[in-house]
Amino acid sequence: MTNSIIHIFLAILMPPLLIGVIGKTKALFAGRTGAPFLQPYYDIIRLLHKGSVFSSTTTWIFRAGPIVALASTSIAALLIPFGAHPSPISFQGDMILYAYLFALGRFFTMAAALDTGSSFEGMGSAREAAYSCLAEPTLFFALITLSRLSGSYSLSPMLINISFGIWLNAGAALLMLVGGMFIVLLAENCRIPFDDPNTHLELTMIHEVMVLDHSGPALGIIHYAASLKLFVLGAFFVHIALPYATGNPYLDWGLFIISMLELAVVIGVVESVMARLRLIRVPQLLVAATILAAFSTLLVIR
Repeated sequence: MTNSIIHIFLAILMPPLLIGVIGKTKALFAGRTGAPFLQPYYDIIRLLHKGSVFSSTTTWIFRAGPIVALASTSIAALLIPFGAHPSPISFQGDMILYAYLFALGRFFTMAAALDTGSSFEGMGSAREAAYSCLAEPTLFFALITLSRLSGSYSLSPMLINISFGIWLNAGAALLMLVGGMFIVLLAENCRIPFDDPNTHLELTMIHEVMVLDHSGPALGIIHYAASLKLFVLGAFFVHIALPYATGNPYLDWGLFIISMLELAVVIGVVESVMARLRLIRVPQLLVAATILAAFSTLLVIR
């Protein structure tokens, strides 16, 4: 019961901190002081206190988009284990639900963008649909590989089962899986080199262009849902890349928090040393991630 409370507590409060750490890391690389670590919290709270403006051309789909995106990501957060502790919700086959919860949130986000009738947002939705088709196979290959290694179709035993012993026996497969999943982690969370969450050039946007017409609380929900998605997918990645289990539950929680902060720093470093890819190069990198994950699956199938 205590572990479930800590799990929910971290899922609610920690996601915006990752965005703050990424921003601070990028600022340090640029020689600036940067915004405070807690700036994302201030921004979300400020947006929640503002009023909303809705176009007369939009329908209930536009209003439902941010809510469904947040709800689906929140459920996914309850399915993924944090650290060495099982998730609050776990059952055989939950890995399929985990994958399609993100697809549900993405679908409603694209539908909300198309509902505005904006050509720019329609362009962003088209790009999102195309690139997500290339990113999803990597996640499914990763789930197949981990399922094969653990002998389970549930995320909790699947991810908690990963240890240094598993790395010694299937290190090549897991190494390729880490590479592929890191690429997908950046792509799914609109990070450089795929997208720039801070850009204001509609012609170069992928994810951010779809939320240009949202304002006030709806935009605040979108920002929080985006940080939660980064947190949930980051937890999945950390389980593969940095497996640990000390036997001390509180120490395991501490190590999980440190691992997530380290991941945020790594993402900040990547965004500081790389430029954004040209749009025609994005599919090539996503296909490379799929190939890495597919070879990972082939190595563990005997």
